[in-house]
Amino acid sequence: MSRRGKGKLAVDRVQTGIRVEKRILKVLKGLAEYHDLSIGDLLEGIVLHAFEGKSAFRDEASLNVIADLKRIYGLDLNAEASHRLVDGE
Repeated sequence: MSRRGKGKLAVDRVQTGIRVEKRILKVLKGLAEYHDLSIGDLLEGIVLHAFEGKSAFRDEASLNVIADLKRIYGLDLNAEASHRLVDGE
């Protein structure tokens, strides 16, 4: 994800509490740190790309960091798992 663009866009942000699988969160935090972004900015970028059917991470460096973070934090879930996740007991 890059910070390309033709200027800043003012938006209204809200504070929210979301629940997310803990290993996914650890990978997201590491990735946000790698890109020098807040986790909120990272998530906004991922979602805006997804809404257009695009991947937010196309460069090899980011994909390698993601693979490393997934390995480090034991994240073995993939896109197929997204519709099968349930809260643990």
